[in-house]
Amino acid sequence: MAMETTAESPVPVRTVLQAVSGWIGRLGRIWVEGQITDLNARGGTVYMTLRDPVANMSVRVVGPRAVFEAAGPAVTDGARVVVHAKPDFWINRGTFSLSALEIRPVGVGELLARLERLKRVLAAEGLFRPERKRPLPFLPAKIGLICGRDSDAEHDVLQNARRRWPAVAFRVENTAVQGPYAVGEVMEALRALDADPGIDVIIIARGGGAMEDLLPFSDETLVRAVSAVRTPVVSAIGHEQDAPLLDLVADVRASTPTDAAKKAVPDVREQLQLVRQLRDRGRRCLAGGVERELAWLRSIRSRPALADPVREIERQSEQVMALRDRSRRCLSGALDRAGDELSHTRARLLALSPAATLERGYAIVQREDGAVVRESAAVKDGERLHVRLAEGRLGVTITERGES
Repeated sequence: MAMETTAESPVPVRTVLQAVSGWIGRLGRIWVEGQITDLNARGGTVYMTLRDPVANMSVRVVGPRAVFEAAGPAVTDGARVVVHAKPDFWINRGTFSLSALEIRPVGVGELLARLERLKRVLAAEGLFRPERKRPLPFLPAKIGLICGRDSDAEHDVLQNARRRWPAVAFRVENTAVQGPYAVGEVMEALRALDADPGIDVIIIARGGGAMEDLLPFSDETLVRAVSAVRTPVVSAIGHEQDAPLLDLVADVRASTPTDAAKKAVPDVREQLQLVRQLRDRGRRCLAGGVERELAWLRSIRSRPALADPVREIERQSEQVMALRDRSRRCLSGALDRAGDELSHTRARLLALSPAATLERGYAIVQREDGAVVRESAAVKDGERLHVRLAEGRLGVTITERGES
């Protein structure tokens, strides 16, 4: 419960410290993991500082010499240990510490098991999925580099990148790459580079080392921070056999810092060679196309219609003349046949025409209504008739009839 105090009703220091001691006492015995620093033995008591391997935090640990000796020679400055301790609060001095009951060195196998568990958790969240990986730009305008100060990794990346593409620009952020400050400084540099709109690629580089030295690059906080940035990240931690979790979440994994420079920057010589090859290929394609068109043009020009156009005109003229003569002959024959047929028809008409009969001395007798009189009995005495001769007409009146 919170203490109820006011300026008029303060509590003495002893009351506050006793309350703090009570709260801390409720923690009970706990297991704590950290890295040993400032190890010091005085008489039968050993004093040390247990530092968090990632954050800049530490706690004082005090314990009997027998507890430290039971842990073996592995308990030295810089060692990773797990301490079974009881939280203590010294009321007289207002200080907090841990009373060590048991100390166990953290072996490589145990560290690997913890990393494997964390790896499974992050994989289940999808942080390592290939579809999350972003491609690197072909030619980055500026590259952000996170590495140790004056380190071989920095030298390798800068030298190899500038050897491949001399005009490449870098923004270098020097940070701690091992120890308790590494994670915080790397994350701060990562945020700064990701916020810079001129940075196209971020390379996180470190040379090889023991697995314990590479632990900051498997920190869960750093891994999640890398997965959240907008800029493609290249991981170049350690050597080929080293595999921190940063390699799995990064967009591109490089086996060494030199390999990171090769993957981030194209080789100007290779690109110039590619340009020459493409230029030669384009020239060959263009020359081949022109040659094909010239061959087609020569083939067209070799045809008779273009090789001797006058001869073709003459040939067509001969055909026109032949067709004209043929049509003339056809038309003349048709006219002759039509003339003969007309003559025959005319002769038949003349032979059958009443006019020809009249010319032979015959006449046609018609009534006034035009009806032809064929027999004498068909007319009456005194009837008016018309007689048609070969030349002219006669009007007659019947005065006498007789039979032939």
